[in-house]
Amino acid sequence: MDLTVVAYVIYLLVSIGLTIWVARTLSHNGRIFLADVLHGNEKLADAVNHLLVVGFYLVNLGFVALYLNSDDEIADARGIFEALSTKLGVVLLVLGVMHLGNVYVLNKIRRRGVMEREQLPPVAPQGWVAPTTGA
Repeated sequence: MDLTVVAYVIYLLVSIGLTIWVARTLSHNGRIFLADVLHGNEKLADAVNHLLVVGFYLVNLGFVALYLNSDDEIADARGIFEALSTKLGVVLLVLGVMHLGNVYVLNKIRRRGVMEREQLPPVAPQGWVAPTTGA
């Protein structure tokens, strides 16, 4: 079997596995943020979370597929490791950037929700008192 094909198979298995692992981590922990932002609306939090995970999969798996091609011929085991280290390193960097981007966006959404809640008075006003003039 051609060593380039072996490198492709290993690259795909590891990249897809990493993408699934990061997406599940984001989904599990991101749901908590979304539920907080959406004021406890669990169904909406689950729906938004699912949409975010689908987008994450599409972007990352699309990148993995596009980055699969290699112009270099792999001649030996050393070549496999060198090709894989480069390709997997770039995939890990892209996954990391996507993960940090998701965390940043979720945190921004959460902060906005917290700020909106803090602007509301804790108790509804009971009445109105006219200002008094100084004596």
